[in-house]
Amino acid sequence: MFNLTRRHMIVATAGVMAALATTRIAAAQQGAGAVDSGEGPFKLPPLAYGYDALQVAIDTDTMHLHHDKHHAAYVANLNAAAKQAPQIADHPMERLLANLDQVPDSVRMTVRNNLGGHVNHSMFWEIMGGTGAGPTGELAAAIGRDFGALDQLQATFNAAGTKIFGSGWVFVTVTQEGKLGVEVRPNQDTPLMEGKRVLFGNDVWEHAYYLRYQNRRADYLSAWWQVIDWTKIGERYAAARQGKLTI
Repeated sequence: MFNLTRRHMIVATAGVMAALATTRIAAAQQGAGAVDSGEGPFKLPPLAYGYDALQVAIDTDTMHLHHDKHHAAYVANLNAAAKQAPQIADHPMERLLANLDQVPDSVRMTVRNNLGGHVNHSMFWEIMGGTGAGPTGELAAAIGRDFGALDQLQATFNAAGTKIFGSGWVFVTVTQEGKLGVEVRPNQDTPLMEGKRVLFGNDVWEHAYYLRYQNRRADYLSAWWQVIDWTKIGERYAAARQGKLTI
């Protein structure tokens, strides 16, 4: 546990909503050079692949908007909060989320929404960029043990994501013993807020898929498996077993 003072004030700013106007799309297509996540301790992670690398499931326009605008806005909001309450940057992000009750009232909702959005999206970009080739080794064995087979995990995960009312995320959580589970959270909440660890997850906010799929969330969820990186997820699984997985 940790102590955070209550001596600073900040007004939480709202996350950027999905924009369909062609003028916004054109602006996003200017690329990463236009990204502005504000000055401060929180940083927008660069993509490890091109904006067009996931087109089998996620179009280039969505990638630009999602990373350069939406995720960047969460980071900018966090940096604004850190100017008012610098101590929020002194703690690991997963620890801060697990102890939101100790965050000053004046910035608590800003931290909940925007740090949740930041860690969720950071994980999201990290576990994509693959070809969808299946899991191997201990991770494959864990999926077989806890779900029966990969296709059963996918069916459970997709069904959970489809049923989320409004905006949210669907996650696969992992314990240090290696047990897997499917969980959903609204908005930018995350299992990290309960001290759990996230193996991987998918964003089912409309901004993640609407340009291409419109209201066909189920189609998006099904297509998404083609671009996840099972090697990276396997690394996260190993880190979780060692007690080293953070966000």
